[in-house]
Amino acid sequence: MAAPSPRFPAHSRKIKAVLISIYRIPHTMTVDSKNSLAPSLEAAAAKVGLTVVSVEPSLDLGGNPTAVFCLALHGQAEHTLKLTLSKGFDLNAGPLADQMDAYLVAAAKRLRNPRPDCVVTLGGLPVALGGFQWPLHSANSGSDAYIVHGEATLADGIHELRAKIATAVSQTFAGIIPAMEQPYAESFVLNALRKGIDLGQIEFIKSGTLQPVQLTTRYYSHWKKTFVFTDSTPESRLNFLLSKVYWLSGVLGASQPVWIADPRDAQYLNATPADLLSAASAAGSLFKLDGDFAAATPELLARAPQFEAARDAALNFTKPQFSESMRSGQANM
Repeated sequence: MAAPSPRFPAHSRKIKAVLISIYRIPHTMTVDSKNSLAPSLEAAAAKVGLTVVSVEPSLDLGGNPTAVFCLALHGQAEHTLKLTLSKGFDLNAGPLADQMDAYLVAAAKRLRNPRPDCVVTLGGLPVALGGFQWPLHSANSGSDAYIVHGEATLADGIHELRAKIATAVSQTFAGIIPAMEQPYAESFVLNALRKGIDLGQIEFIKSGTLQPVQLTTRYYSHWKKTFVFTDSTPESRLNFLLSKVYWLSGVLGASQPVWIADPRDAQYLNATPADLLSAASAAGSLFKLDGDFAAATPELLARAPQFEAARDAALNFTKPQFSESMRSGQANM
């Protein structure tokens, strides 16, 4: 009996057969696939300098068919990002098209980062994000929420710690999001995750069960018609950018430049990309600025003890805290 394809372990052969039947494609989808979604995305990506390297069939949490697109800068396959869309999703429908274009423009910028999969938190933790099973799917447990699973990994090059995440989006909040697909919901989900880390609600461990992240309308201002995850000042924005450039450029990127005007970061900080650029202008010799990108300088790298101390403090804050009275059973848990 022939061995199963390496992309599909033995227990997934039935799933593979279903996918092949649904998509009417060979075992591996390619950019030449007849799937109507692929040509549309390929054309949209090409407009912003992106190439669809590959397309793979998959399933969302509810068992519904999806397509996972691997995107790279044209002629530069060193870094890639994955974009998952539901089978039959029309990315050219009305206002969704403009938001898809904006998502792809941002993806092209992030792919110029040495670690496009990484973000930093306000507390100073570098975090790699991946494995999200898009799109948001209606929960099967009787809850009225939509959920998506993913993983956050501490990306400091030292610790091997991660957090498996189950993000739940309330029905009310879901009504604000244009679509449950990755390009329209990813920013909110990832920023809610960062906010959860900031609040000490997510623990980084070697293994473990899913940890919940709640995404509700408390993160949305109906009055301002905008999302609010945390307030920031010019000083805190500068400190955030110093941390981002130190970790993502200096430590993880061999001092290659990183994008410092990312709208996802701006949303996280309740600011604008222009606010971030303004904050960066105060970095002086700590940054080597080139437009909206910045690279770590020797002066910034010399501050390693400061950033490592911030990392340690932020990491310790995510760990459960027990007082001596709790250990002796004298306090109510």
